[in-house]
Amino acid sequence: MTDNGEQDIAAANDANGQPAGQDGASVAVRVRGLWKSFGEQVAVSGIDLDLPAGRFVGLVGPNGAGKTTTLSMITGLLRPDSGQVEVVGRDVWRDPADVKTRIGVLPEGLRLFERLSGRELLTYMGRMRGLPATELEHRADQLLDVLDLSGSQHKLVVDYSTGMRKKIGLAAALLHNPEVLFLDEPFEGVDPVSAQAIRGVLERYTDSGATVVFSSHVMELVESLCDWVAVLAAGRIRAHGPLAEVRGDAESLHSAFLELVGAQGNPGGQRLEWLGGAR
Repeated sequence: MTDNGEQDIAAANDANGQPAGQDGASVAVRVRGLWKSFGEQVAVSGIDLDLPAGRFVGLVGPNGAGKTTTLSMITGLLRPDSGQVEVVGRDVWRDPADVKTRIGVLPEGLRLFERLSGRELLTYMGRMRGLPATELEHRADQLLDVLDLSGSQHKLVVDYSTGMRKKIGLAAALLHNPEVLFLDEPFEGVDPVSAQAIRGVLERYTDSGATVVFSSHVMELVESLCDWVAVLAAGRIRAHGPLAEVRGDAESLHSAFLELVGAQGNPGGQRLEWLGGAR
């Protein structure tokens, strides 16, 4: 699927066919003219966006902003109405098999093979990825250990807690060592211990030069993890760039975010004069 943005993407690739941004930096994800509607409801409204490689990128926005829809289209899980997406220089819709070998995805509403144990799930995913048996076992051992799942590796996934499901899903997404990792609300419903384990793995992953793109509506979390953010509201990009640039003169990313999405306070709450107080 193509539009006028295709020529823009092709022109922006370097001599080796790898995408480059306006400042010459490598681009992990390039989006041009991305649209998606569900009936009369427009979810994503013509997004143009370059996400830098080797960075911890946050896609932030309020509930219903279009974050999940955008990530689903970028990763090839949902076909856009129009527009083009490239991941590490490969067209997501022209070369889907190639792209999927280069990315890892932890989607919202994660669905797993619940009648497999955690170890069996990783073994299955590794075989699907074509990993040699010895290397697969080595990687699974390390991921289970680092994510504190070794003691539960033979338990069925159906009996895993929310945090354990997120961790085994992350392990499955990382097993083939992807170039870009996409995470949709990876910390939602996760206890602090599991969150710390997930965070440690992601920080080590990006330190190696890989790219993480994750969506969230928790600004404090994004500010503590990300060095580059894009703010999405009502299906449109309101701001994007290095964290300090997007935050600007605001005291926090949270404050800057509220201003960008036009949510300065809730005057309607003043009308609840009956709420609280003595009965």
